[in-house]
Amino acid sequence: MGMTIVQKILARAAGRSEVAVGEVVEPAVDLAMSHENGALVMNQFFEVFKGTGLEPTVWDPSKIAIILDHRVPAESAKTATNQKKIREFVAKQGITKFHDIRGDQGGICHQILPEHGYTRPGQVIVGTDSHTTSHGAVGAFSFGIGATEMAGVWALGRIFNVEVPATIKVVVNGVLPEGVLPKDLILHLIGSISAEGANFQVIEFHGRGVTSMPLSGRLTICNMSVEAGATSGIVPADAETERYLREEAGVTDPLDMVAPDADAEYSRVIEIDAASLAPQIACPHTVDRVRPVDQVAGVKVHQIVIGSCTNGRLDDLEVAARILKGRRVANGVRMLIFPASWRIYREALRRGMLAELVDAGAVVMNPGCGCCLGVHQGALGDGEVALSTTNRNFKGRMGNPNAEVYLCSPAVAAASALTGVITDPR
Repeated sequence: MGMTIVQKILARAAGRSEVAVGEVVEPAVDLAMSHENGALVMNQFFEVFKGTGLEPTVWDPSKIAIILDHRVPAESAKTATNQKKIREFVAKQGITKFHDIRGDQGGICHQILPEHGYTRPGQVIVGTDSHTTSHGAVGAFSFGIGATEMAGVWALGRIFNVEVPATIKVVVNGVLPEGVLPKDLILHLIGSISAEGANFQVIEFHGRGVTSMPLSGRLTICNMSVEAGATSGIVPADAETERYLREEAGVTDPLDMVAPDADAEYSRVIEIDAASLAPQIACPHTVDRVRPVDQVAGVKVHQIVIGSCTNGRLDDLEVAARILKGRRVANGVRMLIFPASWRIYREALRRGMLAELVDAGAVVMNPGCGCCLGVHQGALGDGEVALSTTNRNFKGRMGNPNAEVYLCSPAVAAASALTGVITDPR
């Protein structure tokens, strides 16, 4: 029996010719990522060496990436102190893949990694963030782990007790129609199979609807695979993967374009007709409570958010700017824009997109995650409703359990900003 992409990646990383679903392996890690929670990992890392007499030293500083993005700039003395500890640790350990709060290199971790060519096809990537699933977009097996597990990875370069996951094959036939975006595709899938429909499995994406999608869209669908319970989402590496890594990320190394075997075994095959999809909305307070936009159109909104690791890329901002150009955000509506990185911010500035958004009444923020998880910038008031391109809408997710969050695409968000109610962008 043939192997899926993830089976092939884990076999290589474990030094095996093949692995079967359900086997437990100890794969070598190609890239280990943390953000501000690296301060917690550091505490656990020092515990690993306690009593050994050995100097705490990471296994390979070139394979560790740390990006400050969740609370930037620091909103409290506690956060500032933790960020200071991380800077000191990074300097002492010689970690070069460090992205501080800087306009020339900063951004959200799940944008920074592919943007700088740190993620490659065939890699095993772990991160202390659940949306590490994003990096399956380049054909890597990428998943989130806890701080204690990461401390072990920092010390030894391996992750222990990894059970080879089963894989769900999702085939997206046709192409998405005008006004329907990759965010709508992944919301539809999550709504169809539920927030637990892919528990402990990998979602492997196929079909013309995916192969015709730019890498930015693939990042969106892999990012939100975890919202269906998936360990990871993954798109087989292809010409678009290579184009992005070569032309946009500047990668010159050989690429391991891992593909599944023709006779790979899947736990389930799901087919989606892309052409039949409409814009989708995830309603409070669960990501799988998904409805076509026409079923929730007219709901009053107070705050619109476009950005985050899910939808803060250049084409997301372009969609919003095109809809808002020459128009005005409705009275009584706040619109916040969070580009996913400063590189994206600068390019959107150069192209005039940010000016168009600001002229319409939007507020452009620095790249960061704070609004999405509700710890910094953009909190909601009691009884308020947010419409957001972020990835979660749990009760209290954006800082207030007495508010509601709906999730949508950048097109729906921009159209709704003009009317003050949830609106079909078509």
